[in-house]
Amino acid sequence: MFKTEKGITLVALIITIIVLVILAAVSIAAVYQSRIVNYAINGTMNYATEGIKENQVIKGTESLLDSAVSALSSIFSSGAAGNVTQ
Repeated sequence: MFKTEKGITLVALIITIIVLVILAAVSIAAVYQSRIVNYAINGTMNYATEGIKENQVIKGTESLLDSAVSALSSIFSSGAAGNVTQ
C-alpha cells in the first residue's frame, strides 16, 4: 500500500530552523557592522535637541506676542484709540 500522509518531516523542520537562525545571525551582524544603530541613535538625539530649540523659540515668540498684546491693550484702554481716524 501507498503512504497517504502528507506533511514535513522533523528533519526538514530542523534544517529550516537552522537556516533561519544562520540568516538572522548574519543579518544582525551586518546591521551592527554598518553602524545603522548608531545612525538611528544619533538621529534620535538630534531630533530631541532640535525639539528643545524649537520649544525655546516658541516660548520667545509667545512672550513677544504677549508684550505686543498688552501694549495694544494699554493703548486702546487709555483712550488713545479715539484719535485714530477710520
